[in-house]
Amino acid sequence: MTAETVAAWQAPYAAQPVHATVRVPGSKSITNRALLLAAIADGPSTLTQPLLARDTLLMVDALTGLGVTIDDVGDAITVTPAPLRGPATVDCGLAGTVMRFVPPVAALAQGPVAFDGDPRSRERPLDTVLTALRTLGVDIDAAAQALPFVLTGRGSVPGGVVTIDASASSQFVSALLLAGARYDAGVDVRHDGKPVPSQPHIDLTVAMLRARGVQVDDGEPNRWQILPGPVKARDETVEPDLSNAAPFLAAAVVTAGSVTVPGWPRQTTQAGDALRDILTRFGAEVVLSDAGLTVSGGDAVQPVDVDLHDVGELTPVVAAIAALADGPSYLRGIAHLRGHETDRLAALTTELGNLGVAVTERPDALIVTPGRLAPALFRTYADHRMAQAAAVLGLRVRGLRVDDIATTTKTMADFPGLWAAMLG
Repeated sequence: MTAETVAAWQAPYAAQPVHATVRVPGSKSITNRALLLAAIADGPSTLTQPLLARDTLLMVDALTGLGVTIDDVGDAITVTPAPLRGPATVDCGLAGTVMRFVPPVAALAQGPVAFDGDPRSRERPLDTVLTALRTLGVDIDAAAQALPFVLTGRGSVPGGVVTIDASASSQFVSALLLAGARYDAGVDVRHDGKPVPSQPHIDLTVAMLRARGVQVDDGEPNRWQILPGPVKARDETVEPDLSNAAPFLAAAVVTAGSVTVPGWPRQTTQAGDALRDILTRFGAEVVLSDAGLTVSGGDAVQPVDVDLHDVGELTPVVAAIAALADGPSYLRGIAHLRGHETDRLAALTTELGNLGVAVTERPDALIVTPGRLAPALFRTYADHRMAQAAAVLGLRVRGLRVDDIATTTKTMADFPGLWAAMLG
């Protein structure tokens, strides 16, 4: 056996239908946005039930490095703003929300701020944010188009109008909106390009800004205006991470079982809420009640034809379910996933193929045709969503191994423990 095989995680096999209630941790998207907004608010804010995982702890470290005070008080944290200052160093890890959201806020600091991250983070698209910040009056290394770079803050940012192409990531828009109210002239972001992916994430950003008294005008397509003004302090209870619920709910679908996720909000801007529709298409029964969201799998997994443009983060788990369906599935609208933690289209094509699934990769889609599955080592490419997909497949493929299950700590402190608890 190789060292790689010895270190691999043996994905649990489900010999019978899974029946469980799984309480998933708080939303990463909400936690990191709330932390950032609290850092530039007009007073202290307390976040209850925030996610504490690698991506959010990187955000905490970034903000404290800039002078913000963040105190842990059990299941809540209190953020106390302070004048932002350098010199500081920000470790972005592989977190898109850190590498893209923190620079516009760091531009409000006085002094130099150095940014870097994991090796793969240096390959993730960032030039759109850096170019936009330069246009708005921020001093950034002239040659830098990606990590690493140094931003030198002057304590304020002129702001104004900026036109960007956000077709590679909705985070380019959110990054500028989150800090925009603190810029001298606010910010007027205009998108020029193919449709912006993951629109629900921008909707989440806008909703959180408005909840803090920020004036946002998004009435015109592909344009978002943030008026200058204070960001009000706000105490907030963080919703469960609906996207991180995907593998657990998928367990019900692929084993003809039933899984309930408590605390599922009846109204939310989280992209993961799309699971209700997607899992229904796979033939599951989906019920939202006071107890939470309950998904019950049917006798068979039906193939789907689904546009995932707005919910690309769900694609790996959706592809895993599709690999266990009764026929070919078409997953479309996902070209932007090539710039995520890894090239998810290429990674899914390779790893599903190694298990015996026929995957046809198109520029903007995957066609997943189930086959006779055989166990293999499933590589994650340091991508937490790939590891979650592998866990789902392991329920039906006895002997499947995962090379790096620890990558799930990016957005969940103990995914293997929660997975084992679900299986009893």
